[in-house]
Amino acid sequence: MRHAFPETTRFFSTFVRDSEQNKPAGAELVSARNLFSLTRQLSDPALDLIVVHASPHGPLEGVVRTIFRRSALSGHLPILRNFAQQLLKRGTRAPVAVLDLHDSPSIFACNLHLLETATLYFKRELPPDRWQLFTRAGKIPSRRQRERAYYRNALSRVRPISLGMPDSMLGYHHPEHLPENKDIDVFFAGRLKSSSTLRERGARELNRLSSEGLRVEIHEDRLSPSEYRDRCARAWLIWAPEGYGWDCFRTYEAALAGSVPLVSRQTIERHAPLIDGEHCIYYDVEPGQLAQTVRRVLQNKEQLSRMAKAARQHVLQHHTPQALAQYVVNSTLSAARQPNQNAACE
Repeated sequence: MRHAFPETTRFFSTFVRDSEQNKPAGAELVSARNLFSLTRQLSDPALDLIVVHASPHGPLEGVVRTIFRRSALSGHLPILRNFAQQLLKRGTRAPVAVLDLHDSPSIFACNLHLLETATLYFKRELPPDRWQLFTRAGKIPSRRQRERAYYRNALSRVRPISLGMPDSMLGYHHPEHLPENKDIDVFFAGRLKSSSTLRERGARELNRLSSEGLRVEIHEDRLSPSEYRDRCARAWLIWAPEGYGWDCFRTYEAALAGSVPLVSRQTIERHAPLIDGEHCIYYDVEPGQLAQTVRRVLQNKEQLSRMAKAARQHVLQHHTPQALAQYVVNSTLSAARQPNQNAACE
C-alpha cells in the first residue's frame, strides 16, 4: 500500500521484531501510546479501505513468543501488537482487505475472525479446492460443513494473490545479458535440506546433469545480493522448486533478471499466473521429470530468450508491490461497490 499510495496510506506495523531503530519507512509501531487512536481510526467514516495482514499465530501464543524472544532481554516487549488484529472484531465502516501471505494452504484458526470481517480475503497458497482452507488437524471439511451457507459465503470472498517481487529487488539495475553471455544452464541458490523433499530429490537430478556436461550451479550458502543477481542474469533457467510453500520470490526474481523460471508443477490457484511455455517452464514432480525437462528445453535457446523477455514484462506488469497493491484495492473496492480508488491504512 505504501508503494502504490504513499500520500494516502497510514501504516501501523504489528510486526513484533520492528523497533523504533529498525522499522519500515513511514511505519507507526502499534503500542499503548497509539492503540486507542488506532481503534478510533478504524471506525472513521472518511476511511476508504483497511488492509490488514493475517496473523501468524493467536494472541496468547504471540504473547508467549514475545516474552521468550531474545530481544526481550534488552527490554523489547511489544506485547500489545499481538492484539491489534483483534480490533477488527469491533466492526468497521470501511471495506476490509485481508492479506494472508503465509506458507500454509489453510487459514489459521486465529484468522477466521478476519475472514468473517473481510470484504475480500486474499490468500497466497490458495488450494484449488478452497474448502481445504478450513482443514484442521489433517481433516478436510465434511459434507455437512460444505453445505452450510456461512462457509459458502466466506469462500465466495476469497481471492488468490501472489507473493510477488520483493521491493528490495526493484531498486537495483538489472543489466540485460545477451544470449551469448549466458554461461549457466541451470542456477539455484537456496536451502535444500530441511526445506522440502522435492528440492532434495531435484538437486540430485541436476547434479547428475552436471556430470553429463550441462552447466549447473547450485548454492546452498548465502550469496551476496549482487552475486545472486549476476548469476540469475547469466543463467538460461532458474530452478524454482516448491519449498515451505509453492509460490516463492525466486520465480519473480528470475523473470526480472531476464531468465526463465523452471518451476515444479503448481499445486495452488494463482493470481495472474506465469504461463507454461510462454513465461516459464513447469515440470512434473515424479522422479526423472526435472532432468528430462531440462534436457528438452535447452535444445531451443532462441525460444528461451523470447520467454525470458515475456516473463520479465509480465512480472513488472502484475507482480511488483505496486501492481499487487492496485489489484487488492481495485478488487476490494469493486466488491464493496465503492469506486473510489484511494488507499488507506493497515
